[in-house]
Amino acid sequence: MERKPILSAKDIEITFSMRGKFLKPIRKCSLDLYEGETLAIVGESGSGKSVFTKSFIGMLDNNGSITGGSITFEGVDIAKYTKEADWLKIRGKKIAMVFQDPMTSLNPLKVIGEQIREVIELHQGIKGEESKQMAIEMLEKVGITDAANRYNQYPHQFSGGMRQRVVIAIAAACFPKILICDEPTTALDVTIQAQILDLIRNLQKEMGMTVIYITHDLGVVANVADRVAVMYAGEIVEVGNAEEIFYDARHPYTWALLSSLPQLGVKGEPLSTIEGTPPNLYQEIKGDAFAPRNRHALKIDFIENPPYFDVSPTHKAKTWLLDPRAPEFEAPRAIQKLREKLKG
Repeated sequence: MERKPILSAKDIEITFSMRGKFLKPIRKCSLDLYEGETLAIVGESGSGKSVFTKSFIGMLDNNGSITGGSITFEGVDIAKYTKEADWLKIRGKKIAMVFQDPMTSLNPLKVIGEQIREVIELHQGIKGEESKQMAIEMLEKVGITDAANRYNQYPHQFSGGMRQRVVIAIAAACFPKILICDEPTTALDVTIQAQILDLIRNLQKEMGMTVIYITHDLGVVANVADRVAVMYAGEIVEVGNAEEIFYDARHPYTWALLSSLPQLGVKGEPLSTIEGTPPNLYQEIKGDAFAPRNRHALKIDFIENPPYFDVSPTHKAKTWLLDPRAPEFEAPRAIQKLREKLKG
């Protein structure tokens, strides 16, 4: 039986107006999200991961707008929303977001309990002592001990890991269907990172949420994701189950990302890097955006943007290397080594 997506983005284009020029950080981007899954969106900084997902909750900057495509959620094309009142029916209540730096998400002048309570009162309409009790329960749920007393403390009285727990409590307070986690562990040490990932995983099971992770840390992806979407220059260039992306990646950009994993380094030798820089998105991109950095680029890569080619029913990639007419290429040695390591 075919699964129905909980959210479906089709050919999304996002344009920003900057100093009289137009920047297109998202170029005909499509993605289906399925109920209960954990999807990781990976790519270098500036590849469009955060901008793409912010369009799901109407949080683009004032100079940005969706200029093409559709985002279908609960049978409605939310890409057509223009009023804040429409977005408020979804943002926080049905689709919530956890940001990278908790200090930019929390109000430093307000006790943390009131910040959670505010969300409960706004989206659930529960007031008074009942909403306060719910806020305390959420603090307990995210692993904050002595929650009743800590309810009255300010953000600066919490450590970085604890602040991130508070932000997760605010995001989960309304039992959203989709939780978007934008680099939720970047500023934390390794031990706390693992605790935060476990916390999100437990909340997901308990509340039946669908989770999107935005990250450039492939180690995080390997631990949490069911499916992986690889983004480059505003496009999803490869998408598949986590095993397919790690064991059988087909796009040269995915190969380059995986080859850069420190675990694949050889003592005494420099780590693998991706040469060159991402394209200038102020200019129209001709052909495959990754072609100038791709050692395996074909002539057609510089002329025409490739379509998706199916590798399996759950795995597809945008690369001319998968065209039946293309010459045969072996994955780089580092990728073959990664497969051996993972299988070992």
